[in-house]
Amino acid sequence: MATTLALFALLSWIYLSLLHGQFWQPLFDVVSTELEQWPSVVIVIPARNEAAALPQTLPSLLAQDYPGSWHIILVDDHSTDNTGTVAQKLAVEKNQIDRLTVISAPDVAEGWNGKVAAMNVAAAQSTEDFILFTDADIRHPPDSMRRLVARAVSHRLDLNSLMVKLNCSSFAEKLLIPAFVFFFAMLFPFRHANNMDSSVAAAAGGVMLVRKKALNNVGGLSTIKNALIDDCALAKVIKRAGGDYGAAGRTRLTLTEDVVSIRPYPTIASIRQMIARTAFTQLNHSPILLLGTVLGLAFLFLWPLIMIFAGEFSAAACGYIIWLLMTLLYRPTVFLYGLPLMWAFTLPIAAVIYIIATIDSAWQYWQGKGGQWKGRIQAR
Repeated sequence: MATTLALFALLSWIYLSLLHGQFWQPLFDVVSTELEQWPSVVIVIPARNEAAALPQTLPSLLAQDYPGSWHIILVDDHSTDNTGTVAQKLAVEKNQIDRLTVISAPDVAEGWNGKVAAMNVAAAQSTEDFILFTDADIRHPPDSMRRLVARAVSHRLDLNSLMVKLNCSSFAEKLLIPAFVFFFAMLFPFRHANNMDSSVAAAAGGVMLVRKKALNNVGGLSTIKNALIDDCALAKVIKRAGGDYGAAGRTRLTLTEDVVSIRPYPTIASIRQMIARTAFTQLNHSPILLLGTVLGLAFLFLWPLIMIFAGEFSAAACGYIIWLLMTLLYRPTVFLYGLPLMWAFTLPIAAVIYIIATIDSAWQYWQGKGGQWKGRIQAR
C-alpha cells in the first residue's frame, strides 16, 4: 500500500513537471518597444498606515520618466500615522506637488472590502486611459510605468500585472518567500493565466495596470467589492467579459526583478499571518476544500519524506526521486531570490508551515477574525 501511494505521488509530480503549464519556470516581463502616442495614466495607491514605507517608495513613483500624461492619487485609508501628511511632504521635497493628490477614503460601506473601497474612490473619479494600482510598499524603477503601458498597448492587454520581487533577507523569508511564489504559480500557472483559452485567471495586487474601458465594461470595482483576494478576482472578471477588444479580456501576469516590495517579514509568525489572511478565502471558506488542500499538500510534500525514513525500499526509492524532482523544480525560484541551492531542499519544511497557516486561516475565520490586516477584520 505504501509503495502504491509513493508511486502515485511520483506520477503526480511527473504530471506537475511536464503538464502543468511549466509553473516552476519563472515567466518574466519582456522588453517593450516605444510608442508613437502614450495614453494617459493615473497611479492609484491605497495606503493604510504606510508612513514608514512611503519615504522609500513614493519618490520612486514621483520619479517616473513616463512620456505621456500621468498623475498619482494616494488614498489615505483611515490611517492613524499621518500617512497622508507624509505623502504630501515627500511630494513637496521632490518638487512634484502637482503630480500628487491625497484623498481620504470614505467609511467602508456595507458589503465592501476596505482596500477595494479605497481603490474605488480614486478609480471612480479617474478619466485617464489606464489605471495603475500599486501598493504603498512597492518601489519602482524610473521606467516601470513606461514598460507596463508599452506592453499593454503593443499586446492589446486589458490587465497587465507584475508579481514584484518580495523582500527576502531574514531566515524566515528565505525559507518561506520563494515557497510563496512557487505555490502561487502552482495554483495559478502564469502561462495558463495568460492564455485566452484557459479558465485560469490571476493577477498580483502589488502592480496592476488596468485599461479604464475594460474596468468600465465589467461594472467597475463594485463587481469585486467584497473580494479579499481582489487581484485575482479582478483578473477573473476582466478575463471573462471585460475586454476592450472583444467579448473577453486580455490579461497578463509575469514576474519582475526590478520592481520590489520593501515590506519585511522578519519572523515565521509574521509570514504565517500573511498567508492566513487569505488562505481560507481562497478555498471559498469550505471545510471540504480545506480538508482536501491539507491532505493534498501533505501527500505531495510530506508523504515522500515519510517514505524515505519509514517506507520499504521501493517506497523509499520513490521518496528520494520525488524529493530530488521537487528540489529541481523549486530551484529556479530559489535562484530568482539569489539563494544558494541548499534552500531548494527545504520546500517540504515550507509546505508544513503553509499547511499550518491554512488551518490557522480557517480557525481565524470561524472565530470571526478572518482576513486581519492592520487592525481591520475583513472576512467574518
